[in-house]
Amino acid sequence: MKRSLLILGLIAAVTTAFLLFRPSTAAVTTNAALESLLIDDGRSAGFARALTPGAIEFPRDLGPHDDFQTEWWYYTGNLEGADGRLFGYQFTIFRRALTPDAAPVDDASPWRANQVYLAHFALSDIANGDFYAYERFSRGAAGLAGAQASPYRVWLEDWQVAEIAPGRTRIQAVADEVALDIVLTETLPPVLHGDRGLSVKGAEPGNASYYYSIVRQQVSGSVTVRGARVPVTGLSWKDHEYSTRALSPGAVGWDWFSLQLDNGTGLMFFQIRRDDGTLEPASSGSFILADGTVRHLDRAGWELEVLDTWTSPTSGAVYPAGWRIAIPAIGLELRGAPLMANQELNLTTVYWEGAVEFRGALNGAPVTARGYIEMTGYAGSMDGRL
Repeated sequence: MKRSLLILGLIAAVTTAFLLFRPSTAAVTTNAALESLLIDDGRSAGFARALTPGAIEFPRDLGPHDDFQTEWWYYTGNLEGADGRLFGYQFTIFRRALTPDAAPVDDASPWRANQVYLAHFALSDIANGDFYAYERFSRGAAGLAGAQASPYRVWLEDWQVAEIAPGRTRIQAVADEVALDIVLTETLPPVLHGDRGLSVKGAEPGNASYYYSIVRQQVSGSVTVRGARVPVTGLSWKDHEYSTRALSPGAVGWDWFSLQLDNGTGLMFFQIRRDDGTLEPASSGSFILADGTVRHLDRAGWELEVLDTWTSPTSGAVYPAGWRIAIPAIGLELRGAPLMANQELNLTTVYWEGAVEFRGALNGAPVTARGYIEMTGYAGSMDGRL
């Protein structure tokens, strides 16, 4: 489902600034004054909707889909230095359309655009227990931000992911105290979630997204923390998702899991939490075999038990912080926890997303897994925001 449907909280701030067509990037001022922009109020009318299985085509759909209201290119990974020092990273670029019609091609202003972009960059320094999180905003105009399919590139100013060779991309991001410069090499073809890429989120027609992942990407490169550069290797996971008005009324948040097991398999599932305490029946997932074959998981296919919690000293939100996952149909049972407790992003929208580790068994054989979990709606309801 992923991740970040929290885009709406972020988009609220940037939308206000861009509606004014100012030539500088937006600074977040008063979130309360922007809250009304999070509610749909018919703003999704006229945009394309995710309705048809089998609509994803490569390489075309590596790029942007400006006729859909919301889109993101989402990278997470678990990295390790030569001395065993562990890191986690998140690098995401979001796109949001303000109107379903493109800006007039004869418009005299190079700043005018109906597409706005924002980005998140977060780094978890596991050994030192330090978490760094940053966000940026810009408009899809004047070369400030954008996306393209061939050659593949998505950027917001000097934060970018770009194709450097077939099957290889480079992520570069520099912030105040940390930097990321890594190369990702594909080992499996893209994975289509749901029904041939159509990932349903609710009962209403069109409450869905087009969703694919590129998993088990081999990583080499470096992270820099407070001036110290650390060469790293590891595994990355990419999600690309685009939609218009994907969630049903009453959805307050979601829990999204992506795990890469040491036997070459992978697991993704999401559950949407509702305001009456139930889970959205359309919650679903995928189990990815080592050869790239995908097995769809519906909501009845897994058991998720919370074993521990963590309370944020900043937001006061109480998040799950330990889990037992059981998927009887594939013989999988795992128990795990965050690699560090505080991986809460206190940005325009507050949510938890961080590196995790699990251990257990698959069909009786021991397995370990590392990955990422995203949790939204614990620091404030997401109802009506996507």
